[in-house]
Amino acid sequence: MPSSDPKLAEAPAGVQAAEEPALDRRARMTRTLAKAQSVAGLIIVCIVFSAMTDAFFTEYNLFNILRQSAVTAILAAGMVFVIVTGGIDLSVGSVVAVTGTVTAGLLRDGNPLLWSLVAGLCLGLVFGLVNGFFVAVMKLPPFIVTLGTMTVGASIALAYSKGLPISGLPKSFTFLGQGEFGSIPVPVVIAVVVAIAAGVVLRRTLIGRYAVAIGDNEQVAFLSGVNTTKWKMLVYAVMGLLAGVAGIVLAARQNSGQPTAGTGIELTVIAAVVIGGTSLSGGRGSMWGAMVGTVLITVINNGLNLLNVSPYYQGLFVGGLILAAVALDRRTGR
Repeated sequence: MPSSDPKLAEAPAGVQAAEEPALDRRARMTRTLAKAQSVAGLIIVCIVFSAMTDAFFTEYNLFNILRQSAVTAILAAGMVFVIVTGGIDLSVGSVVAVTGTVTAGLLRDGNPLLWSLVAGLCLGLVFGLVNGFFVAVMKLPPFIVTLGTMTVGASIALAYSKGLPISGLPKSFTFLGQGEFGSIPVPVVIAVVVAIAAGVVLRRTLIGRYAVAIGDNEQVAFLSGVNTTKWKMLVYAVMGLLAGVAGIVLAARQNSGQPTAGTGIELTVIAAVVIGGTSLSGGRGSMWGAMVGTVLITVINNGLNLLNVSPYYQGLFVGGLILAAVALDRRTGR
């Protein structure tokens, strides 16, 4: 059918063919700009805090920042996959709590370390599969599904631990949260390994490519032969498994299974991912950007603590950063 627009009808075929590569270049430039802005923000914040307090730019504090970032970074690696598909997972904080308490409880009861770790990871995986089933198979909104499993997970953690911390854990376990390889904390090593592996999976494997395709346009992906149900379930399963890893690392770091551990961390994780350039509407994500966003939020909290800023006001800074990141995401999306 001929075009009703005379300008389009008169446009040379070569010009029309050149428009798509131009749009691709523009999209790549937009993504690069989003990543550069998060890195620039991190550098500026570090410079500001270094000028305001001598305690910031010290070896001890820098390693402390990395150690504090580790759990959030592990969760952010999984959250990138979920948000790239156009979904969300609010249950990660509760999964962190329940996997940490169950693993600690098994160790307290004298079970072998390996068995306890596997049980904790499997529990996280089960939560992920449940989320994936209701989102991908039952077609329920991810927000509602994960809000429900968040409540279930918090209840299980409190019931299992009777509302009390589970302590008396072996040193072989606490090494995962408190140990060091040379001068590098073990949680940082675990987070780096997870981030690198997740980045490779996101860019070089089918699950990453299909996750991006689903988030970009799920119907088109389905019509192109992608089993969207299967791959969405797998994405949420990965998120649950990494939440289990984060729960174990946090319990080892605290030397106890805390039934309230991870409370509110899901908001920090989502903020870190969005600040790093992952679009809340799906179809675009950056593992490297998510790690930068994680460190940026940790640096802000750390610097404000060093400056003795009241915790009551710290949320204003982080909240403003989240709003700015979402506004930038919407602008680059348009």
